[in-house]
Amino acid sequence: MKDLIFAIGDIHGRLDLTAAALEAIEARAADADSFRVIFLGDYVDRGPDSRGVVELMMKLSRDHRYVCLKGNHEAMMVQCLTGGTTDDFTRWMDNGGRQTLDSYGAEDWDAAIATVPAHHLRWMRGLPLTSGDGHRVYVHAGLMPAMPFDRQTEETCLWIRERFLRAPAHQFDAHVVHGHTPQWAGKPDMGEPELLPHRTNLDLAAYATDRLCVGVFDAALGGGPIEAIMVERPVGESARVFPYQRIAALAAADGEPASKPRRRLWRR
Repeated sequence: MKDLIFAIGDIHGRLDLTAAALEAIEARAADADSFRVIFLGDYVDRGPDSRGVVELMMKLSRDHRYVCLKGNHEAMMVQCLTGGTTDDFTRWMDNGGRQTLDSYGAEDWDAAIATVPAHHLRWMRGLPLTSGDGHRVYVHAGLMPAMPFDRQTEETCLWIRERFLRAPAHQFDAHVVHGHTPQWAGKPDMGEPELLPHRTNLDLAAYATDRLCVGVFDAALGGGPIEAIMVERPVGESARVFPYQRIAALAAADGEPASKPRRRLWRR
């Protein structure tokens, strides 16, 4: 029996995939002594049911076993609907906000301000930027390399890309589990997770690939996931859940086995 951590990448309005992922987690957690589920942010935009996802996340987060982190898309939405500018609105629309408006039944900016419940926005604004299990830090976008954890900024946690993605392993004190970047030079296939000794990228662009990835971590061990669960549901088809076959033993950034606990950091 183990204490397990389940991490889920960017959802982007895919309530159907999220429901299937939660069913798979429930089945897998039946063999665990305890479990936590950490959502890595970006619940809204691009996909068809942002409102449904937000309402589900709000319900789940009342249970201490479920942690919802803030993503840059929640930050954009809150900024736009609580005193934002026309530039903010244009930026949001250019990044999938149109689909979020549709899910709330709002046709334009003014309608969205009037229609989106204030408690939804308060919930998004108050989401934490990070979580941890003593071995890993969980964050939406990433961390500034070689910078102490207590000096990381919200801008970095929600938006960083290249500087974080290209940084060598020795610039981080713990394994980083993140989303935010479904595709870059080091991750050419949007539909596959990125599994490295010092970080795990679980963003599969669910709105485009019809896939979510659930990383499964042993709370007693450092390093990357011990397994991963793929959830796939093309439009008009039933969801398919299957183990991700490419999980393998990865060496930790310092060259030690991934199963060896590293310095305990960032428990929350």
